[in-house]
Amino acid sequence: MTPEMFVELFRDALWMVLLLVCAIVVPSLLVGLIVAIFQAATSINEQTLSFLPRLIVTILALMAFAHWGTQMMMEFFYDIIERLPLVLW
Repeated sequence: MTPEMFVELFRDALWMVLLLVCAIVVPSLLVGLIVAIFQAATSINEQTLSFLPRLIVTILALMAFAHWGTQMMMEFFYDIIERLPLVLW
């Protein structure tokens, strides 16, 4: 296995992890920002008001992107299996 192959494989793995995490975390961050702006504008300091919407959006994002994420991981796994003879030689 050449260093270039290892770097390419590692880069692809990091890119996949970044996409999968962003698909779940970014909607939660946006809702958290909106709730924080609302709380600052109305002076409401209720902790559950910021937690519950983020939890609901995170669960909905997991439901929405689960199939896509699983498909991406399977394609990456198949790609690794196809590269296996190149790695071993």
